[in-house]
Amino acid sequence: MTVRTAADLFLESLGNPNTVRNYGIAVGKTTKRLGEGRPFASVEDAEIGEALELLRGRSAVNTWNARRGAVLSWTGWCSERGYEGPKVPACTKRLAVPDSETPARSKMAVDRLIARREVHLREKTLWRMLYETSGRAEEILGVNIEDLDFAGRRCPVKAKGARTKARRRGQAREDYVLETVYWDAGTARLLPRLLKGRSRGPVFVTHRRPGPGKVVSPRDVCPDTGFARLSYGQTRALLDEHTAVRGPGTGWDLHEYRHSSLTHLGEQGASLLMLMLMAKSRHKKPENVRRCFKPSPDAIAELTSLLAPGDSRR
Repeated sequence: MTVRTAADLFLESLGNPNTVRNYGIAVGKTTKRLGEGRPFASVEDAEIGEALELLRGRSAVNTWNARRGAVLSWTGWCSERGYEGPKVPACTKRLAVPDSETPARSKMAVDRLIARREVHLREKTLWRMLYETSGRAEEILGVNIEDLDFAGRRCPVKAKGARTKARRRGQAREDYVLETVYWDAGTARLLPRLLKGRSRGPVFVTHRRPGPGKVVSPRDVCPDTGFARLSYGQTRALLDEHTAVRGPGTGWDLHEYRHSSLTHLGEQGASLLMLMLMAKSRHKKPENVRRCFKPSPDAIAELTSLLAPGDSRR
C-alpha cells in the first residue's frame, strides 16, 4: 500500500464533508512531504514528526494543532485496520493554546459607539445584541425573526461546533442541537424599531437584493423585502468603518464584543459564582462544574441584566 492509497482510504471513510476538507489539507500536505508513491510501511515515525514540524512553519498554534490531530487520526485509523505504517512520535506534542489577544473594550466605549448618530440602526442593534448576549457574530447573524422570543428576551442559535441530531449530509439548521442566548433592555428597545413590522426572514439584512445568478437559501432572504441576510464580511467591514483610526483594517473586531461582555460580567462579580460552586462541589476543574451546573432561563436572564446600558438594570 502506498502513502497516497492509505490517505485516500482514510479520507473516504469520513462521512462529514467538512471534516474531509479540513483533514484533507493536513493529510495531503503530509503525503506530499513523505512521498505519495512510496510504500506506507516504509515510512518511519521520525519522518512523520519531521513532516509535521515542516508543516508548522509560521502557522498559528490552533492551526498546527488541528493539522497534527488530522495526521494523528490518519495514522491511528490505519493502525486499527492492521495496515503497517508509521505513528506520530510522542515528541510531537500538542502545543498549549496561548491566551487570546483580542482586547476587551470598556463599557463606556461600547455604549458611546452604539450611541453615535451616524451609526445606522441596524448596526446599533447588532452591536448591542452581540454585547448583551455574549454571542458569536455568526450565531447572531444567523437568527431569523420567527426565532425571537420578545417576551423572554431570548432566541435559539446554531452555536459553533453544534451537534447534529442525525448523521446525514447537507444538514439544515433544524437538524442541529440549538442553544439559547439572552439579551436585555438595550436590545429589547432597538429590535422593534429595526424590524418595522416585519415578521419573517433574517433579523439583519442588507439594503439590496441578491445579485443575478447568486444562489441564496430561502431562509437567508426576507420574504417581504427580498433583501439578503447580512454576511459576516459585510458586518466586519461596517464595524471597521466606524472604529478605524489608523486606516482601513485597524478598527475593532466583532469578537471584541464577546470578550468585552464576558470581561464586564467578571468585573461585576459574576466570576465569583464559579469559585463558590467549585468550593461547594469540591471539583478541581471548572469544566467539571459546568457539566453539573444547569442554570434556569430566569437565572441567565438575571445575569444578562448586568450588561444593560446606563441605569436600566432591574
